[in-house]
Amino acid sequence: MAQEGYSAVKSTVKSGIGFGSALAITISWSINKSVLWAIIHGIFSWLYVIYYLMESHGWIGIMNK
Repeated sequence: MAQEGYSAVKSTVKSGIGFGSALAITISWSINKSVLWAIIHGIFSWLYVIYYLMESHGWIGIMNK
């Protein structure tokens, strides 16, 4: 049974980028319109998505005042 779960994860990893990377690339492209920044943000994946959410809700801007 554990082997089946491992197989599913292994095939998902082999199939391509994850949802977090795709989301980060999409957000980055919509803001920057730059392929380079989209690739960089895709590498950071969920970290960039969380940063974007914090920035867009003003949670990070409070610290900069």
